[in-house]
Amino acid sequence: MNCQERHGMSTMDSVSPEDLPTQTELPDVSSVGEQQETEGQYQPLKVYLRVRPYSKAELENNEDQECLIIENQETVTLQSPKESATMRPNEKRIGQSAHQFTFTQVFGPDTTQSEFFEGTMKEIVKAYIDGMNGLVFAYGVTNAGKSFTIQGCPKDGGILPRSLDMIFNHIRGRQYTKMDLKPCFGNQIKRLNDMQVKQEESMKAALFASLKEETENTWKPTTISGIPESTSPSCNSTSLALDHLDSEAFDNCQRTLASLWVSFFEIYNEYVYDLLDLLPTLKNQKRKVLRICEDQGGNSYVKDLKWINTKSAEEACKILKIGNKNRSLACTRMNQQSSRSHSIFSIRLLSLTDDDVPHILGVSELSLCDLAGSERCHKAQTFGDRLKEAGNINNSLLILGKCIAALKQNQNPKLRPAYIPFRESKLTRLFQPFFCGKGKACMIVNINQCASTYDETLHVMKFSAVAKQVIQTFPHKIFDYFGRESKPTVHFDISAEQLPEDTDISSSSEAEEEIDITIMSHEDLLKMTEILKDKLTAERQSKLLLEVQIRKEMAEAMFQQLMETEKAWSKRLEDLKESYEEKLESKFEMYKEAIKKHAYMCAMEQIEEHYVPVEEFIAEQAKVEDREMKIIQLKQKLGEQNGLLPESPNSNSTEENINRDIKCRAVQRASDALQRQCEEKDEVTIKILACVERLPVALGLLDDCQDCDVAALGEKQARMLAGLWVHVPSPALSL
Repeated sequence: MNCQERHGMSTMDSVSPEDLPTQTELPDVSSVGEQQETEGQYQPLKVYLRVRPYSKAELENNEDQECLIIENQETVTLQSPKESATMRPNEKRIGQSAHQFTFTQVFGPDTTQSEFFEGTMKEIVKAYIDGMNGLVFAYGVTNAGKSFTIQGCPKDGGILPRSLDMIFNHIRGRQYTKMDLKPCFGNQIKRLNDMQVKQEESMKAALFASLKEETENTWKPTTISGIPESTSPSCNSTSLALDHLDSEAFDNCQRTLASLWVSFFEIYNEYVYDLLDLLPTLKNQKRKVLRICEDQGGNSYVKDLKWINTKSAEEACKILKIGNKNRSLACTRMNQQSSRSHSIFSIRLLSLTDDDVPHILGVSELSLCDLAGSERCHKAQTFGDRLKEAGNINNSLLILGKCIAALKQNQNPKLRPAYIPFRESKLTRLFQPFFCGKGKACMIVNINQCASTYDETLHVMKFSAVAKQVIQTFPHKIFDYFGRESKPTVHFDISAEQLPEDTDISSSSEAEEEIDITIMSHEDLLKMTEILKDKLTAERQSKLLLEVQIRKEMAEAMFQQLMETEKAWSKRLEDLKESYEEKLESKFEMYKEAIKKHAYMCAMEQIEEHYVPVEEFIAEQAKVEDREMKIIQLKQKLGEQNGLLPESPNSNSTEENINRDIKCRAVQRASDALQRQCEEKDEVTIKILACVERLPVALGLLDDCQDCDVAALGEKQARMLAGLWVHVPSPALSL
């Protein structure tokens, strides 16, 4: 958690040579409070527990089942009710009925707002006044009393209005009345011209005009129990106590002025909205969404956020009331006015010297965050937009839990450092500087004692147990507002034209020694300037040589990588060629076999069409012979009847001739049948030879297809190599 300091003095805008003078050797004011820290450079995250009392409706619904037992000021025990999910054993664990947790301090249901402020915020506000940045965020389930703890009610203010009252009591009589020094993006301070000052005054007047005056319900500092104004009869004791606590700070700041600016925004459905912007009046008009940006130091800030200069705690509370009117609220089953967004109220304190042209001594920021409560949809009975809001709320709180768990894990040197997902949520991006040593973070856990929400409360308590183990690291720097004889330690007049836009002139961490250069002569300063110029030139030359060497090494490495890549792709291309050739050869063999098989099947089909079985042929042959015998017999009978056949000894020979003729005719018919079959076979043979003659043509087509595939692979390789050469510069060009 060794991060660079965030809040300090800085300037912005090119205005004129008479612009804001500042102090360039002063360390960041975030380390001012470290001089007074008695707990050292490392400090655990402070986690306070506040228990909400039962309401009448909860008592009537039998919610009081003694689920919470306060053992002492630091320890509480949770007792599981019978219907709790923790009492049901499963495969991974056995049901557990009691859980014990420790906190920095436990505040019971009878704790008043004044007692809670004294026990939690007073030390944080004191460190903030001394220059330490602070973050206070309230965490808990819905309807646990977070908003009441932060803001309170008109008659009994919470920690926010009481902190404002304490701050204004401290700077009373030392306020910088002008509005020409305004905080802007990041840690920058901007000097305004007369026209810009008038615009700020008009914007502030318009903002207050939008709020209808409700004098009876408007909170005033004199009505807060325990922290009244000086006009109150009980104010003397409070002011004296404050003077006693801050006597050293008062002594050091007698010649300083203070200017206080506030802002108020919310994170709704992972969108950032300024609560001090007027709500759109037209139906199609949408609220302006703000962006979270980062300056050159990596510090996150909300761009275009309105900062309002406040002169009193009453004005600040009016701004709070205006923001609450614009905040996203909704009614659920568990809470009539459930916050559907995370709201952050920031107070930025500018410490200035009491001169005609004031110098900035430092800037400190105190942010109070009212986190939306986690909830379960089936208990809150949310649907539609409410369901989407609950999902975004639970997701941002889940990421916050992951960040805190990762911070705890990274504290153990034996474990592998874990990735901290700060950038996965808008909320954690804004919390990141405070968890990285750029300020103090404090967590307030709000819970209720209802048996119906025991499981959710147990989850909150487990989260707080992890958060309490996080160790905050603060840079160890010693800083005084003034040097000897009440003069600024370093006094340079630097115009805004000499500073880049996002330069944080307060973060000169290298200059840890204080040097009073006002006693040096002009000649010594010129000599020092020449020496520094020579050192700067030598340093630039060494950096240039180093850059050339690095470029050369990188070019050689990239060239070697390119050659290896080309070799790998060439090998891959050869492998592809071989595989494609094997595939084409196998396809060619399969095609030849298929053609032969097809030709054979066609020939066999044609033969089968004209084929006559032997049995049928013999049967038909016998029938023909029988018919011929009958014809001969009929002819003989006809001859006998006509007397045309004389009896002679050659009658037997005539009969033999007839039989011979019959056999010859049968043989002739068989010969004709065989001749026809031979002719059909010759035709089939001719067709097969024609198919075989067409095979070389088909093989030629397959070879052409193979050549086309190989050419396409070559072109693909060439394009890939050309792409690599385009993205990787050659060594000669790089040098």
